[in-house]
Amino acid sequence: MRTTIATCCALLLSATVHAQDFQPQNPECIAPAAPGGGFDLTCRLTSRMLNETGLVGPSIRTTNMPGGIGAVAYNNIQAQRAADANVIVAVSTGSWVNLAQGKFGRFSESDVRWLGAIGADYGVLAVRKDSRFKTLADVVEALKKDPTSVKVGAGGTVGSQDWMKPALVLKAAGVDPRKMRYLAYEGGGEAIGALLGGHIDLFPGDASEVRGQLEAGEIRLLATFSDKRLPGAFAQVPTAKEQGYDVQWPIVRGFYTPPKASEASYTYWTGVLTKLNADPRWQKARGEQGLFEFNMVGAEFDAFAKKRTADFRTLAAEVGLAK
Repeated sequence: MRTTIATCCALLLSATVHAQDFQPQNPECIAPAAPGGGFDLTCRLTSRMLNETGLVGPSIRTTNMPGGIGAVAYNNIQAQRAADANVIVAVSTGSWVNLAQGKFGRFSESDVRWLGAIGADYGVLAVRKDSRFKTLADVVEALKKDPTSVKVGAGGTVGSQDWMKPALVLKAAGVDPRKMRYLAYEGGGEAIGALLGGHIDLFPGDASEVRGQLEAGEIRLLATFSDKRLPGAFAQVPTAKEQGYDVQWPIVRGFYTPPKASEASYTYWTGVLTKLNADPRWQKARGEQGLFEFNMVGAEFDAFAKKRTADFRTLAAEVGLAK
């Protein structure tokens, strides 16, 4: 027993020493979309709080790298920065949806190291404040009559997580989701602008993305894709399940690191995220942005990311998007 305890202590000490051996130089957070969406929020909020709490000394800059809802950033990391220990990249459930469908080229979920989650979001269906649609049932009825009569727009192409949200509702209603009229934008920020500008009728986005517009009275929400009603500004919004469509879509937000970055850097970044999730200042800031608690870091998050991607391969086949 003494030998076992001594060995465990030695391993813990070794991990601590290795983490202390690494200190980021000019650290960078890549948001794989245009400014204004969930990836951008993930990077900017986390970077700011890591600096304010003193968990990371150097200021972390955010770089927006739009393209393919993560595909351009994923490929850039593989081709040019596979060993860069100073960069972390924002990820969400949508990234795993696209990976599952082969939209990141030849790379798979095993080609990066998944760091950890910093919170969870939930899908919503938003319309303009003056929309003719008052309920989720109104939208479903219109789509049943003519699937092309409603212009749906969001970040990502057909098969992306934002497409999946209304697609699953339509599937539950007996409508072929592939007939839906869908316009693709580069991130949630652009899609919200299109909704407010009257270019689309329906935005299947995320709660954190639309909170500002909801509180300002610029949009209405027809449903949230959560297991129960969300608190605060969303308390009066019914879930899709309440309205007869048991569709839930939690969006995990977190980060990955390049595949060949040092073990010391991985230990450093996972340690930083663990401490951040436990900090009351972060918990307050996270809640103010409409994010909910989802603490999962390191090996557990790595396994979770790979399993979710595998699950989405099955889901893609169910909605007719199998390769």
